[in-house]
Amino acid sequence: MAGNSFGARSSLEVGGERYEIHRLDAVDADLDRFPYSLKILLENLLRNEDGDTVTREQIEDFLAWDPNARTQSETLFTPARVLLQDFTGVPAIVDFAAMRDAIGDLGGDPDVVDPALPADLVIDHSVIAEVAGVPEAFVRNAEIEFHRNIERYRFLRWGQEAFNALRVVPPSTGIVHQVNLEYLAQVVFTDGKGRAYPDTLVGLDSHTPMINGLGVLGWGVGGIEAEAAMLGQPISMLVPKVVGLKLSGELPEGTTATDLVLTITELLRSHGVVGKFVEFYGPGVAEVPLANRATIGNMSPEYGSTAAIFPIDDETLRYLEFTGRPQGQIELVERYAKEQGLFHDPSREAQYSEHLELDLSTVVSSLAGPSRPQDRVALTESKHVFRESLARYTQWSTDEALEETFPASDTPTPEEDQPNGVLVETSDGEQFRLSHGDVVIAAITSCTNTSNPQVMLGAGLLAKNAVDAGLESQPWVKTSLAPGSKVVMDYYRDAGLLPYLEKLGFNLVGFGCTTCVGNSGPLSPEISQAVRDNDLTVVSVLSGNRNFEGRINPDVKMNYLASPPLVVAYAIAGSMDVDLYREPLGRASDGSPIYLADIWPSSADVEQLVRENIDSEMFRKSYANILDGDERWQGMDAPSGDESPWDPNSTYVQKPPFFDEMGAEPEPVRDISGARVLAKLGDSVTTDHISPAGAIVENTPAGQYLLERGVEKHDFNSYGARRGNHEVMMRGTFANVRLRNQIAPGTEGGVTLKFPEREQTTIYDAAMRYQREGTPLVVLGGKEYGSGSSRDWAAKGPMLLGVRAVLVETFERIHRSNLIGMGVLPLEFPEGESAVTLGLTGEETFEITGLEGHHEIPRTVTVRADGKEFEATVRIDTALEAAYYRHGGILHYVLRRLRAKQ
Repeated sequence: MAGNSFGARSSLEVGGERYEIHRLDAVDADLDRFPYSLKILLENLLRNEDGDTVTREQIEDFLAWDPNARTQSETLFTPARVLLQDFTGVPAIVDFAAMRDAIGDLGGDPDVVDPALPADLVIDHSVIAEVAGVPEAFVRNAEIEFHRNIERYRFLRWGQEAFNALRVVPPSTGIVHQVNLEYLAQVVFTDGKGRAYPDTLVGLDSHTPMINGLGVLGWGVGGIEAEAAMLGQPISMLVPKVVGLKLSGELPEGTTATDLVLTITELLRSHGVVGKFVEFYGPGVAEVPLANRATIGNMSPEYGSTAAIFPIDDETLRYLEFTGRPQGQIELVERYAKEQGLFHDPSREAQYSEHLELDLSTVVSSLAGPSRPQDRVALTESKHVFRESLARYTQWSTDEALEETFPASDTPTPEEDQPNGVLVETSDGEQFRLSHGDVVIAAITSCTNTSNPQVMLGAGLLAKNAVDAGLESQPWVKTSLAPGSKVVMDYYRDAGLLPYLEKLGFNLVGFGCTTCVGNSGPLSPEISQAVRDNDLTVVSVLSGNRNFEGRINPDVKMNYLASPPLVVAYAIAGSMDVDLYREPLGRASDGSPIYLADIWPSSADVEQLVRENIDSEMFRKSYANILDGDERWQGMDAPSGDESPWDPNSTYVQKPPFFDEMGAEPEPVRDISGARVLAKLGDSVTTDHISPAGAIVENTPAGQYLLERGVEKHDFNSYGARRGNHEVMMRGTFANVRLRNQIAPGTEGGVTLKFPEREQTTIYDAAMRYQREGTPLVVLGGKEYGSGSSRDWAAKGPMLLGVRAVLVETFERIHRSNLIGMGVLPLEFPEGESAVTLGLTGEETFEITGLEGHHEIPRTVTVRADGKEFEATVRIDTALEAAYYRHGGILHYVLRRLRAKQ
């Protein structure tokens, strides 16, 4: 029976419809002091009060929120819906199917394993830019995608029929976050039961906060956490600190949303917002278009915040109308937000835990790179900073630099190392010289910018100006265009800009995440060979949000994030070793120099194109039949029925072993004895380093596994596409080509030493040998361990390799919770200490004691390592997380609860 301790349950009539709502002003509290995002969490508690999971006392604790408190109380959050993409969605459906089997093995009814919340899965991560720069690229890539992924797509079609409340958006439709922004999000959610409440969600992708730009509270969680939410399990969290970022002023002429978001990323990462909410307020909010807000929200994981939200205001309503939402929905959003005190008032300032300010007029044209999104570089300094950064990639030695994950050394100039470049001749007879710093990938890609008409049309207009001036892309640059939705191609055609983009090689390669997620496709064989044979440090420039080492392409060491217009500019320049402010991009037919400023479009010209070429009908038409798919999807032969369709011969989908031999009751928590170190890592180790990502290389354990099963190299596909097969993913864990394991100095990739033999081998092979010997494993790391994408396999993989504990200086939020969700113990060194200060080499045998014999999970444990002893902090932060750990993982906990209710 739902509770109503505060008398909040009420009604609201809008457009002749009456809705049940839970009024915030029913509570006896000063709501004006609460940030916008916390008001949404308060409504969530009031609506879900049941006297058991959510109690009056919990709500009272929430109302006592102190913005300045050092620690906050625990709260629960029940999202309105769950958002999935196919890389993370396939293993979620695989786990659901395995849970059905497991609950049947325990004597229960498998049908209880079914989504309790609406869930949308958008297939957007499987298209790879295999073919680029030619008119037929889109058609050929779509054919390759469907051929490679038919096993996965059949499985998803089965899941859509087998599980209630699961909708699947077919491939070649758009990027999950842009589909969410333009179509799925309601802002005010109606659930079919006559209730209206804030639209909230969790997403199986760390860039889910893109929807925060629309005033919708949502963030990325691991697949494990999302699966529990889909099964009706509320998300346990500490009430977050809220950082208020006050905006003022306007963006200067010539700057873009990308420049703004890179500035904010640098500011917030420097300030420190990991695990916090960021909330934008102040007079400058009205000057930020919705598409720019979405771009800022999208980069939330890059600066580390859980969410980065803009409140509902007139710009929100304008965008809903612009994207073709029904008029009745827009009216409901306005009335509900104003009734609940959720409509932005720029004159009112809530109480925030921390305050920051940004004058938009100070933003300048920028890039970020070469390996982290927060490393902003002003365009005026890009050549100089590139040359300084080049040192890390052209030479390194086994000195003190290798104590960290990313080595450094003295800076050679490109001329010193390769004075004339390397001569390359392509298969069609074209010749050119390739040098350090040459741009070999220029990609307009990813959800970050392709939701933004201003920067997309700006790129098209710059392309037109460039072509009219006689400029061309350089022949060694792989150019690609992967918009976030089909609407982009509609307004490109209507504006007459598509021929100019195609003239520069920016042909459509697909609608989905391509280069940004590692699906850049191969370089031409001649360029790839030249790069590898001569150890060239070449560059990618992309309009994405991720540029971590080894992510974009295995041949490319330096990666820069840039706005779509700058991506086009660098395709023409062909090198990062160019000062785009002072050096010409090229020359006109009369020999006169042409500079970037000569072809850069004005803001007025871009806005005119937006007004003249985009209307609401484009969005209505594009999304009218979004669930239908093309003839390939409609004609696909997919399994049916409730029984899990496991195929033992599939290399894409296999039944995972997570629930093998699971009992009805959890085993007691044990201390960890006789553990060895599988990997000792430095700072800023991302989930890209831990989780299998990008291309599968032939001479790796995963590549060998596929070859042994008759899979040809050209059909390896990516790790992301094979996330439904734990055998592939285990072998790809810690296998990133740029990972540097400090217990195997001088190596890169998934290499370690097997102890006590000190034998160098792959991390996978060592882990399997340790398992046969019954030896548990630990991983050592530094600061910001697990930053980056919310990959469930960054936790699943280590668990299957036998990792029992991860001991680091600091964790990023999502990865820490994912480890707990897989039964792996997250530990932090004592404050101010590290593996280096404690003298840990990684060769020790570890004992971790203090876990056994306690009803509660302790706050600290004792760690002993060959005579060294210290107390480590247990980063299990809430009672619910402790329950998950005691059960061996969140899914085991939920599964046992479901069985117990039958």
